[in-house]
Amino acid sequence: MDKLVSTVDARNNFGDLINRASYGKERLILTRRGKKIAALVPVEDLEIIEAIEDRLDLDEARKALDEGGKEGTVAWDSIKKGLGL
Repeated sequence: MDKLVSTVDARNNFGDLINRASYGKERLILTRRGKKIAALVPVEDLEIIEAIEDRLDLDEARKALDEGGKEGTVAWDSIKKGLGL
């Protein structure tokens, strides 16, 4: 379960929180005035999130290339001209 930590407590105990995330593999949610604003997570969790994002980006790029192959494309010079660049 994620643990809530106020930003005041985080400031006062930053080193401890880093160790909890790094070595204890804890996920910590930072709050300000009771509102969740950020997270402190183990780097392995971040790497997993980034890998998922990369995969989604790759899937979207493949889909766009597929669409371009089926529907045709517009030349970059034409787009720039249309934008007045």
